[in-house]
Amino acid sequence: MSSRSLNIAVIGDLMIDSYIWGSCDRISPEAPVQVVLKQKSTSTLGGAGNVVNNLLALNVNVSLFSVIGDDINAKELKSLLQNIESNLLVEPNRVTTKKSRIMVSTHQVLRLDEETTKPISDNSSDALLDILRDKIDNFDAIIVSDYAKGVITKNLAKELISLSKNSNKLILIDPKGSDFSKYKGATLITPNKKEAQIATNINLDTKDNLKVALKYFKDTLELKYPLITLSEEGIALLDESLQIIPTVAKEVYDVTGAGDTVISAIAVALANGKSIYQACKFANSAAAVVVGKVGSAVATFAEIEAYENSLKNSTLTNKLKNLNEIEKISKELKSQGKKVVFTNGCFDILHSGHTTYLQKAKELGDVLILGLNSDESIKRLKGKDRPVNQLIDRATVLSALSSVDYIVPFEEDTPYELIKTIKPDILVKGADYKDKEVVGSDIAKEVKLIDFVEGKSTSNIIKKIESKV
Repeated sequence: MSSRSLNIAVIGDLMIDSYIWGSCDRISPEAPVQVVLKQKSTSTLGGAGNVVNNLLALNVNVSLFSVIGDDINAKELKSLLQNIESNLLVEPNRVTTKKSRIMVSTHQVLRLDEETTKPISDNSSDALLDILRDKIDNFDAIIVSDYAKGVITKNLAKELISLSKNSNKLILIDPKGSDFSKYKGATLITPNKKEAQIATNINLDTKDNLKVALKYFKDTLELKYPLITLSEEGIALLDESLQIIPTVAKEVYDVTGAGDTVISAIAVALANGKSIYQACKFANSAAAVVVGKVGSAVATFAEIEAYENSLKNSTLTNKLKNLNEIEKISKELKSQGKKVVFTNGCFDILHSGHTTYLQKAKELGDVLILGLNSDESIKRLKGKDRPVNQLIDRATVLSALSSVDYIVPFEEDTPYELIKTIKPDILVKGADYKDKEVVGSDIAKEVKLIDFVEGKSTSNIIKKIESKV
């Protein structure tokens, strides 16, 4: 996808992201803190400004609307806004937000904030609306970047949504706080999992709860597209049904500003006429590019395209599926007369016992689907110190096995719902389940038990490692 000549308005809390880069090779004699030798400092636009940068990287024409102070930070901010159409109102005695981060190598060791977070005046709010009202016909979409620094008041949010809807414009909002009622009627909002939990008072630990929260957003907030961003797990979207659109980031250095990337990419895709599902997939790819960089970074079309091309050759991407995807795949396999085998487990530290077990399971049919416990479900089952390896690492290793055709993560303690979705011909478990009830045995056509390789287990490996430490 390449952007046509889009025009997008960005309204919200504007700030400076400052980075002080240095090295450290000693601890201070004055206190138990690192002594950082400064090597250089850099500053870039943050908050709503980072949304602007992300849109510019996607070849969008941007108009920025915000309220700042009349301080030294404001002067630095304006110097960063050269060649960007800016509609900035000044409030005396307001501190323009600046976040200064001390960086040692690629690691952040300290952040110092300067800011005023009190709501802007009614006069400033009215003036912003007047300017936007005069220009609204020029825009394909409006992004509201609410960082809870005072610009996006409840009344301003309400008026922005009303203006956008009356003008038939997309309005996308990155929300903050516990009260999302001020975003009622928006095209969509992009809360992360933590923000959504606080706003709905729902523990989003299961897909059922995710669906309830998203339905609340759709019905109560009257959002056209209810969604929740799930960090490395992707984006949860309630369209005709709950869909979790996964992402795979190859390297994660810094998640600073990833939310700005997501809302920018979704806005560009929707304004280009893409479906909400396609927009979320595009946003996932953009975010995956950004988290592989340090600081508030952006992703260009070329970088996103290169990332997506690299995934086409990725074994993990070909094999890792969500519930909706595996349901369609299972139906297709059965229509082809394939015998589907299912097994599940944690597979925390892959060893020869695992590989032998999986190979024997695969030999029982044509296709082996592996249900993989999520990190949280492993903690519940095996304790707070497990898993040793995170889900994405476990999935990556398992995907390299020729015996495993598909991998499907699940959040629950048992894979019953997953088995119900797949309806396998053969359900495989270890021989230790002899004379025990096997979860899903009422669904699968047949249950097979396979002997484990004696003495080979993740727990034994961990004990052996600990004994040598």
